[in-house]
Amino acid sequence: MGRLLFTYLFFMQNKHTGKGRPSFVFRHFAGKRWSLFAALGQDVKVGVLSVATLSVAAAAHASSERSAALAESPGAQADSITLDDETLALGEAVALTQHAPMPAALAARRVTVITRSDIAAAGAQTVGDIVKLSAAVDVRQRGPHGVQTDIGVGGGTFDQVTVMLNGVNITSPHTGHLSADFPLSAIDIERIEVLEGAAARSAGATAFTGVVNIVTRNERRGTTIAAAGGMYGYADAGLRISASGGRATGHLSGGYTRSDGATPNSAFQAARAFWQGTMTTRNGASVDAQLGYSYKPYEANTFYGSASTDQWECNERWMGAVRMNAVAGRLHMTPSVSWNRWYDHYQWHRGKPGGENFHRVDTYALGLDNWVEWKAGRTAFGAEIRHEGILSTKLGEPLEESAWEPVGGISDHTGGTDPETSNVRRFYKFSAGRTNLSAHLEHNVIVGQWTLSAGVLANMNTALDTHWRFYPGVDAAWHGRRGWALYASWNMAMRMPTFTDLYYSGTGIEGTRDLNPERTHDISLKTAYVRGAWSADAGLFYSYKTDMIDWVVYAEEFTAPDGSVAPSTEWTFRSGNYTMEHYGIRANVAWFPQQSWGTSCPIRKVALQYAWTGEDISRSLDILASKYAMEYVRQKWVVTADGTLWNHQCTNAADRNADWRSGRLALALSYRWTDRTGSGNRSYGILDARLSWEGKRFTLYADADNVLDTHYADFSYIPQPGIWVTGGFSLKF
Repeated sequence: MGRLLFTYLFFMQNKHTGKGRPSFVFRHFAGKRWSLFAALGQDVKVGVLSVATLSVAAAAHASSERSAALAESPGAQADSITLDDETLALGEAVALTQHAPMPAALAARRVTVITRSDIAAAGAQTVGDIVKLSAAVDVRQRGPHGVQTDIGVGGGTFDQVTVMLNGVNITSPHTGHLSADFPLSAIDIERIEVLEGAAARSAGATAFTGVVNIVTRNERRGTTIAAAGGMYGYADAGLRISASGGRATGHLSGGYTRSDGATPNSAFQAARAFWQGTMTTRNGASVDAQLGYSYKPYEANTFYGSASTDQWECNERWMGAVRMNAVAGRLHMTPSVSWNRWYDHYQWHRGKPGGENFHRVDTYALGLDNWVEWKAGRTAFGAEIRHEGILSTKLGEPLEESAWEPVGGISDHTGGTDPETSNVRRFYKFSAGRTNLSAHLEHNVIVGQWTLSAGVLANMNTALDTHWRFYPGVDAAWHGRRGWALYASWNMAMRMPTFTDLYYSGTGIEGTRDLNPERTHDISLKTAYVRGAWSADAGLFYSYKTDMIDWVVYAEEFTAPDGSVAPSTEWTFRSGNYTMEHYGIRANVAWFPQQSWGTSCPIRKVALQYAWTGEDISRSLDILASKYAMEYVRQKWVVTADGTLWNHQCTNAADRNADWRSGRLALALSYRWTDRTGSGNRSYGILDARLSWEGKRFTLYADADNVLDTHYADFSYIPQPGIWVTGGFSLKF
């Protein structure tokens, strides 16, 4: 199989498929035996290839018989692969769909990828802004530019998605509101991978409705400087440095963003720093490490309740991870260790007594992934232990006074801005913790044009009992001729309640300590077509979810005997369990006209995405309102287009790299129409635009978010900004 895929790629590299069509170029070699191509069991160490997305390779050949057909009719088969100017680090890719790595062309499950070209064209600066480009992702923002962003996948809530950074789980057990705090900016990101549906056996027990994985860039050397400014006092500056020497490569980046706020009480600041390094040995083993930090104080308007318009919050985060890849004969081993820490400081009324909370959350994980290739395919097995704990002034069980710990973090740790307690040392007086043990077993096999992957996750959580629970899954794919592929999946998963679900108590909100963990059975069917300049896919999904968690107002509490209902200002939302059936359709089509007409065509890409979601909920008690589950996105359209308005190149080859006039004037447009269920939620359409001059080593740009100045809100009571114009530059050395 390894020789087959390498032969095919080598052929594609050296064959010119038509006038104006780019050839398949090997950019550089990773030199790692554990890269995806080396994982095929051959001494082929390809690190980076020029392709459009992971899904574009879905039409690659999966048998030696088809390889022979390729040799006989190469021209026809070449059209089944669509190429773009995107560099996709296949050797570095994280396998979201199975533990044993496999090229996307042969995977049993599809992953949606937002590429670096898509990110640059859209002008997105934060992860939240980037994932808006996927119709399957629900992004609910309380503030722009990543101030407070909730990310959901496939109709699920922000608590039900697993967020990863380079394959490391960075999801917050405190609340999903904090999972999307990243120490990164757009200049650090290579691509973002989105996997829809339950994925416990491949991504861990918390992968309930899907996975969002951010993959950072891995260039060997270079420096990028970026700066921007614009309306509402917006300013941003960032720096990224990459260097290599011998067998080591390192990347260091940092930045700062601030704004006076485009709506009342919405000013913010954000500082970030990120380091990533890789060291390889002579025998092919490698060690990857990453360390990140972010600090973000912001005015929170009505973020967590409409009764207060002067809320304030500060989030501080540390993260670190080390992972090793080694090979002993046919056995591939990947031990890993990771740590995440969040400091959260919240005030219901900024600078006023009462309603002030401090939290410190830590997660520690130790894991070992193994896989071996043998005659019957690839078998993966491994285990992970993950501890989650919180220290708080509010959440958890009361601590003995001797066990109190001083409040930490750099945000007003001596009592904040409350004038009555500003000189009083604060202590964490509550705590909670749990340990999750899991073990997985999986087998992957390729038979002709079919790829099959099946496995099970065994899981035990100390917050429940000492019983092991099992979450199996099966994925199958048929990679046919002439660009067609079919996919089918059935998977189970579970999710533990967050510490907020269990313990939070405040104005109009009350947690429930005996909540059950959520469980789901997911089924999906998809078809894909990739040929020439066209890429398309469509699918259906259905899931049956039990013990789902939501914050609701129970009717019996606030309904009088005469049938009258108490005013909503008196309601209390309580966390509770319920049953839900979840279903929907997804459809995407993308056109790359330059693949047919050459680079002289001004249009690079036009794409259309559509998502429709429905749900049926069964509750034991009638409710008056829901905070999250009943406010899902029913329909979402995403239309994107980008291309060149004017192209200018110097005729003197010696001056091309130095002449600032060399480059292209580009325009990118993206339009998103969202229809959300729930009281007070109105459908809206948002048009964003970027105009840029792109040279060989620099880019000048002007962004206009919400060009049509649409009045909208992702949460009915939190208005979002109208048109917001910014401009900036990036310079590469």
